[in-house]
Amino acid sequence: MRRSIPVVAATLGLALTLTACSGSADEPADDTSSSAAESTGSFVMWVDETRIDSFKPIAAEFEAETGVKVELVQKISGEIKDDFISQVPTGEGPDVVIGAHDWTGSFVTNGVVAPIELGDKAGEFAESAITAFAYDGQQYGMPYAIENIALIRNNALLADTPATTFDELVAQAQGAGTEFSVLIQQGPDTGDAYHLYPLQTSFGAPIFTQTEDGSYTTDLGLGGAPGDAFAAYLQKLGQQKVLDPQIDGDKAKQAFLDGKAPYIVSGPWYATDFTKANMDIAVLPVPSAGGQESKPFVGVQGAFISAKSKNAVLANEFVTNFLTTEKVQTELYESGGRLPALTASAEKIDDPILQGFNEAGATGAPMPSTPEMNSMWEFWGSTEVQIIGGQAADPAAAWNTMVTNMQGAIDAS
Repeated sequence: MRRSIPVVAATLGLALTLTACSGSADEPADDTSSSAAESTGSFVMWVDETRIDSFKPIAAEFEAETGVKVELVQKISGEIKDDFISQVPTGEGPDVVIGAHDWTGSFVTNGVVAPIELGDKAGEFAESAITAFAYDGQQYGMPYAIENIALIRNNALLADTPATTFDELVAQAQGAGTEFSVLIQQGPDTGDAYHLYPLQTSFGAPIFTQTEDGSYTTDLGLGGAPGDAFAAYLQKLGQQKVLDPQIDGDKAKQAFLDGKAPYIVSGPWYATDFTKANMDIAVLPVPSAGGQESKPFVGVQGAFISAKSKNAVLANEFVTNFLTTEKVQTELYESGGRLPALTASAEKIDDPILQGFNEAGATGAPMPSTPEMNSMWEFWGSTEVQIIGGQAADPAAAWNTMVTNMQGAIDAS
């Protein structure tokens, strides 16, 4: 296992072994662009209040191994992203910031993060975790944890009878004789496109198209025949009462806790409540509805390096060589409860619940980090609710109107 290189009096050798980050967000830095001799023996890292306790022992361990001090600064979760964007250009920001992968688009377009080079190490991580931090063909973050939704089964209501399609799953669930079959949270106004996305992708209708390296383009992928077919399927699920716009997240969770459904599509945030209630549950991939692979959105946590880092070599050593080790990834899982992005760490977790989420999200689709994504939700969820609730007599026409509105928002951005 690759361990971090000790730094004693900051030798030039460190710079020659690392891929230093540049002061530009356009290209990875050349190894000769800075040297460890220029470093101060410390660097600054911002972490919000939800992650600070997990990173305190990690920072201490790095200092013990290398002699380099990590100056942790706690920031407010709702402000850390915007503060980073505003302070980096002034030279007052940190060298490293810990955050979510869907910040990547905003960070890159504002020129505040430097690309990083993971090389062969990229193959040691879940594919979805790596592609989550890809933007315009380059890598901008090092993943350490992932989370996604999956199918959760109440084993007390239904035996282990795997379904190969979502229709088979619904039929099984209806045979359990419960009030609901498969709970998928929605909401009367804005719906919940996030929880329906595994079904949508199984029709080959992703929100945006992706390049070969996994980066998202701004070309919508949910139109045409695949989108029409998914819209028709939503109407069908609404007519079958599988989907109900009135069942939001809280209602779906409570119904499952009360034993009113054998299945729910949700994430580890609800699974924790189910296990605390001593429910016997299993976590499975969401079966395909449209014939293609069902891909949930994947959220990834990771580390970014500032484009204006004053200690780029040391920051890069911490991010690409230290945080990528199995020991550190496992420690972050144990303290934070999120599934490790590193495959070796994830595979050694003996918690069947987290293993189930890992399998369900292994080939998932990272949440798009493009700035255009922010304006997609308002059209997306509300249209799905109209189709599910029967307000849209022609589901394809409603879906195509939604796509047109989405394209208009992209063109106006």
